[in-house]
Amino acid sequence: MPAIRERTRSEVLQARKAKRAQAEALGVDEAFVSRMVEAFYAAVRADEMLGPIFAERIEDWPVHLERMKRFWRSILFNSGEFSGNPMQKHLAIPGLEQRHFARWLELFYDTLRSLERDPGGTSLVAGRARSIADSLLTGIAVNRDGLSGSSAGKDLPHV
Repeated sequence: MPAIRERTRSEVLQARKAKRAQAEALGVDEAFVSRMVEAFYAAVRADEMLGPIFAERIEDWPVHLERMKRFWRSILFNSGEFSGNPMQKHLAIPGLEQRHFARWLELFYDTLRSLERDPGGTSLVAGRARSIADSLLTGIAVNRDGLSGSSAGKDLPHV
């Protein structure tokens, strides 16, 4: 059994390395993730719709930004450094709807375009962001409406 675990661990490490190399080849490295998170949340904080939602919940922005950088490195590089339950956090926010997630994606896509080094990198990160928005919106809708909410994210914008 230990040989299987060691092989599996080795395969996981190889997969992480390959995922990171793929992203970095498209200009998506740790420095990009840091700039992206900083720029995106500056836009969110200034946004009429999303700013107040975040302002009610985020007390320490530097801590939140570092957490979001860990989150995005985990998503984009499979780094394994983020732990948390984004669904639970979003379920606790009353009134979140498709329009909120659509606006979040619009700001996210605008941020990506402003930082773009390679269109492939923009597509990679935008695709992951859309999947996350879809998953969160669908989870909220299913929690609220049952199975009828299972396609809640189908109309969210693409980059």
